[in-house]
Amino acid sequence: MIITTTRQHHLRQHLPGRTTARAASSVEHQAALAARLTARDKWLLALLHEHRVLTSTQIQDAAFPSSRSTRQRLRELYLWRAVSRFQPFRPLGSAPMHYVLGPAGAAVLAAEHGLEVKDLGYRHDRAMAIAHNQRLAHTVGVADFFTSLIALSRRRDPVRHGEGVTAWWSETRCARHFGDLVIPDAYGRWRSATGELEFFLEFDTGSESLTKVARKLLAYARLADSTRIATPVLFWLPTSRREAGARSALARIHADLDQTAGVPVATAAADLLDAATACPSPADEVWLPLNATSSTRTSPRYALGELTRTWPTLVPAADLDDGIAPTSGQAVAYRLPPPAPTPPDATPTRTPRPES
Repeated sequence: MIITTTRQHHLRQHLPGRTTARAASSVEHQAALAARLTARDKWLLALLHEHRVLTSTQIQDAAFPSSRSTRQRLRELYLWRAVSRFQPFRPLGSAPMHYVLGPAGAAVLAAEHGLEVKDLGYRHDRAMAIAHNQRLAHTVGVADFFTSLIALSRRRDPVRHGEGVTAWWSETRCARHFGDLVIPDAYGRWRSATGELEFFLEFDTGSESLTKVARKLLAYARLADSTRIATPVLFWLPTSRREAGARSALARIHADLDQTAGVPVATAAADLLDAATACPSPADEVWLPLNATSSTRTSPRYALGELTRTWPTLVPAADLDDGIAPTSGQAVAYRLPPPAPTPPDATPTRTPRPES
């Protein structure tokens, strides 16, 4: 009626609320998710289970074409409780939203492998505890390293055609494989025109003494002696100044190893990346082998894919095998296989209308 003015916001539809925790564990909700989750969604859930936490920026770099599509899809996954989120405090500005695996997402992963959620060793409170973990910045930094590589491989760049991440293992998975000798921050493989490079990553945030950083080579030397396999160790440092100090400490420890060729080492610093480029990443020409000598190259730094040329004695990487037999009488949670480091092709969330 003319005597009553209708406000526009009164005509808006009610915004959907988040599914309750009890409803998220119901059979009906799991049935609804079967019609909603795409292959990319399930890949993202597996990635969160493997690496514990990813930021919205990292998820966009790894799987989405734009920030808008990233926000929209993550909001839907959050409302369905497939993922959970938190935002750490920053004294200046605001941190990106951080995402972990939600209870409904864990149920989907377990169902895909014919398991119960408890068989995965998943608990929602433990998943969210990373928000207060003292190693949160380190965990996010390692993910930054690899998601920037994934973002580069997703670009349609003819110059870098064929380059890409072929393996990305978390610290937890590395600990199950090599924990009796060494626990790398991550294990990865990078494919380029010169071949495939496998490597262990040591991601330095500047919180440890350089002596402690360098002494990690002793553990890698024991691993090389045990496996008879020389695997490069890449040290990523925050600044070139710290890199210079780390190289001095690493050189002293490395020179005392019985088999120096068993532990190839290269270093790089984050401030060497050119922020003006379209997609700065550790694949750029920022790596300096520890045993680098003068050459005819214009720059002593190498791209990630070129490091194989500096270590010609490296054996080609073998096929990955994630099967681990527990020791006698030891009960362990079922471990999902490592997710592919790159997402599957995007699938439409709606069926296109038939042509008339």
